[in-house]
Amino acid sequence: MISVLVAEDHTLVRDMLENQLEHAGFDVVAVVDSSDAAVGAAGTHQPDVAVLDIDMPGISVFEAVRRMRRCSPATRALFLSAFVNDGYVHQALAVEASGYLTKTESVETVAEAIKTVHRGATHFSEAVLDRIVIGPGGAVLLSSGSSRIDTLTGREREVLGYVARGLAQKQIGRLMGISVKTVQHHITHLMDKLEIHDRVELARFSIREGVSQP
Repeated sequence: MISVLVAEDHTLVRDMLENQLEHAGFDVVAVVDSSDAAVGAAGTHQPDVAVLDIDMPGISVFEAVRRMRRCSPATRALFLSAFVNDGYVHQALAVEASGYLTKTESVETVAEAIKTVHRGATHFSEAVLDRIVIGPGGAVLLSSGSSRIDTLTGREREVLGYVARGLAQKQIGRLMGISVKTVQHHITHLMDKLEIHDRVELARFSIREGVSQP
């Protein structure tokens, strides 16, 4: 039986996933409502697959996956999101997610995706497939060739998302597990790459490009 961790901060969605996945024959070993709790639950239960809402309280879900890899290396990450944009897709691919589904998918599709990623393959919604190319080396984001955001690394996009939320550098450092000096370094590089000169415009750019939820 495939063991599954469910991480979702919306109660109705969380309860629905738990009940319907159990009904579909999965062993739901833990159900949590934040990224931080997902890391702890992964370390405790070592699930085969983690089904993760892409926008939850606490550390970013992408940082959570990095930490989960250290405490539960065999766990495969399957993202669920109401949003599909280049920012989210890029970060999901950067942490080598096994799948990315929209919340409009049926539970049957989610169940099939869990089985697929458990076998070692990948499963992406059509809306995501429209934005990526899957080759021998894995999936990569299609580049428009015109967006400045294409120049950013996954970590820089993550910092950008926290800036958009209005977090201070110390808070960003704590959430990402890096020093304030490293945060400052990322922000400096962000502004240089994006040709932006203040944090207000940086936050506006983040929202406009879909790096963080508006």
